[in-house]
Amino acid sequence: MAASTLKIENLHVSIEGKEILKGLNLEINGGEIHAVMGPNGTGKSTLASAIMGHPKYEITEGSVFLDNEDVLEMEVDERAKAGLFLAMQYPSEVSGVTNADFLRSAINARREEGDEISLMKFIKKLDKKMAELDMGEEFAQRYLNEGFSGGEKKRNEILQLMMLEPKIAVLDEIDSGLDIDALKVVSKGVNAMRSDDFGCLIITHYQRLLNYITPDKVHVMMQGRIVKSGGAELAQRLEAEGYDWIKEELGIKDETVGQEA
Repeated sequence: MAASTLKIENLHVSIEGKEILKGLNLEINGGEIHAVMGPNGTGKSTLASAIMGHPKYEITEGSVFLDNEDVLEMEVDERAKAGLFLAMQYPSEVSGVTNADFLRSAINARREEGDEISLMKFIKKLDKKMAELDMGEEFAQRYLNEGFSGGEKKRNEILQLMMLEPKIAVLDEIDSGLDIDALKVVSKGVNAMRSDDFGCLIITHYQRLLNYITPDKVHVMMQGRIVKSGGAELAQRLEAEGYDWIKEELGIKDETVGQEA
């Protein structure tokens, strides 16, 4: 099976008539981990939401293809079934639905009728992945994110990632609010997913996450587009020197797009 590819070309995205993404180009292949960094308000989370089809974001131009399939023509659930995954910055709480029930339903939604995962196989896989993330057995029967701390919610997002095994994952500030121990556990989960069949886009403000998940490529977003790309050393330079040198190099006076994103 050939590695999957997510290809974004000339993507323009608006919210309430204000253009946020202004011609963004990005290609992620299976086996690659990409990191997108940049100051607040440059469109990073807008990119994540647009890829997954959040109705608030209007695609005015450009294309998004997953393995030559037009993602923008798909409903949100169809994007997930096709192999896209979004770990959200602020995961929702769902009362009355246990983690285990949610995960089993999500797995079966991506499988053909008659090919549902067996209960025993599901439990065995769930127990294994929860152990890898240092999650107690009680997590399986807790309602989805209800009463979870910020760190528990983020760990739960990575559990979903490991259980669903998507082709391409977008992790939107998965490190936000994590202490160093939780950060190491979350990073361990992402690193465990590394394979030729899995591509990942990590959106982050901080280089510290990239101390534990070494990216193949690092991209800097300003003014609604990617303005610079490089290897892991680019993130290290940003940590040491900030973004001013990029703005000076490219003649950028105001990197924001007038919208927290």
